[in-house]
Amino acid sequence: MRTFNQVLSAAALTAAFATSAFAAPVTYGAEPNHTYANFSYNHQGLSTQISKFSKTSGTVVYDKAAKTGSVDITIDMTSVDTGSGLFNGHIQGADFLDTAKFPTATFKSTKVVFDGDKPAAIEGNLTIKGITKPVTLKVTHFVNMEHPMAKKDAIGANASTVIKRTEFNAGKYAPYVGDELTITVSLEAIAQ
Repeated sequence: MRTFNQVLSAAALTAAFATSAFAAPVTYGAEPNHTYANFSYNHQGLSTQISKFSKTSGTVVYDKAAKTGSVDITIDMTSVDTGSGLFNGHIQGADFLDTAKFPTATFKSTKVVFDGDKPAAIEGNLTIKGITKPVTLKVTHFVNMEHPMAKKDAIGANASTVIKRTEFNAGKYAPYVGDELTITVSLEAIAQ
């Protein structure tokens, strides 16, 4: 009977160790070629303009079992791509992004809200031009799977929020050029 109890205890210890190993949070690094932020706004009532930032970096920590996570993203504001070289320089000026003084913007999560097994919203602080405001990113797509080429655990997500550029001291020409910006982040990240 003693041997049976020892085997049972060893099995229970092994199971506990295996469970804790699967429950550990995983840190993912943003894949730079497939992670970027874009923004859209109404231009003088004529059209919706869509631009993007080509350089976005950061990390995501995701614990599938515990349904917790965190997000830390940095956007290189000098990588703005409006589709026009002239406007790329114009939008980096002091009245808009002021990239000479503020070359990056950041988003740091404070809470990830889950709906079942998947993140539904990410609450956090967005900093643009040295001004920090709370925002909530609505997650419209999320997947966790093996990356088909890297053969490593990966996550992919799309999330968006709406901000007012006047709240970040970037409101020139508002309201003729729309004050509201929709920011969408497309993320692919691979386990580190």
